[in-house]
Amino acid sequence: MEYRNLGRSGLKVPVLSLGTATFGGTNEFFQRWGETDIQEATRLVDIGLEHGMNFFDTANVYSQGTSEEILGAAIKGRRDQVLLATKASFNMSERPNDKGSSRYHLIKAAEDSLKRLGTDYIDVYFMHAFDAETPVEETLRTLDHLVTSGKVRYIGASNFTAWQLMKSLAVSERNNLEKYVIYQGYYSLIGRDYEQELMPMLQDQGLGLMVWSPLGWGRLTGKMRRNNPLPEGRIKAGGLVKAPPVTDEHLYNVIDVLQQVAGEAGKSVSQVAINWLLHNPTVSNVVIGARNEKQLLENLGATGWSLSPEYILQLDAVSGQVPIYPHWVGKR
Repeated sequence: MEYRNLGRSGLKVPVLSLGTATFGGTNEFFQRWGETDIQEATRLVDIGLEHGMNFFDTANVYSQGTSEEILGAAIKGRRDQVLLATKASFNMSERPNDKGSSRYHLIKAAEDSLKRLGTDYIDVYFMHAFDAETPVEETLRTLDHLVTSGKVRYIGASNFTAWQLMKSLAVSERNNLEKYVIYQGYYSLIGRDYEQELMPMLQDQGLGLMVWSPLGWGRLTGKMRRNNPLPEGRIKAGGLVKAPPVTDEHLYNVIDVLQQVAGEAGKSVSQVAINWLLHNPTVSNVVIGARNEKQLLENLGATGWSLSPEYILQLDAVSGQVPIYPHWVGKR
């Protein structure tokens, strides 16, 4: 397993981490992702550690805390062997202060996550989304307090726009507060928006990217094929609710080339899609999902080899997107 620095930090992390949104499945939305129980989760952790993948990503909102509880049980007795990332910001209940990035909510959210995970520190704590109703300085002072108190090691931002992240970094700089070292965002062969605003900003500021949904919300697993009916599974059961949009024509154009490259390279479609991401120099880590041992082992096979420059060019060409304004100005 290859290791890279987590963004601008000195922390070494494997290029793949296991996302645990499939753990629990205790509400309608996350049930479509999976219903992994403690026994299955423990096995997935075992496999991850056997392959050098010691990084596990969760969030308090995943099945309203159940994912954290199951992950905590799965790593019990081996906390020193793993790296844990979790997140806060989204609604945990209907109570008005049980969401967002206020000091009130974040301190409670962090304490609750620590209890559910069965640990006294979080390696990477993400703001799951930008909270426009809370002053940026309030959020960052709270995160700075969590770091200095030893409850959090590093902080990151997820799903921020480029200006929101840049503003946060500037506030940290001005007030000598802990800075975000990593950005977690959506990036895939059918979703390359990241490259237009966020990627240049991360390069400029020295941050890294932790990719979520590298297989485009499950559409690049190899199960979807042009002119074929949807296979049984999460997508057919309505699993594309809230999925990043993509036209059918663009999706299947990408899938056609992925199938060709995978066949010639002797790899699976999902392995090629993940390996393509690892060639981007801003990528620190790719969060992979797995509902069972078979899926995890296949995704772990995305490392230890590299796509040829010719294959990279083919995939770049078919998956390219029209630049948003003003990025197309002067580029004709």
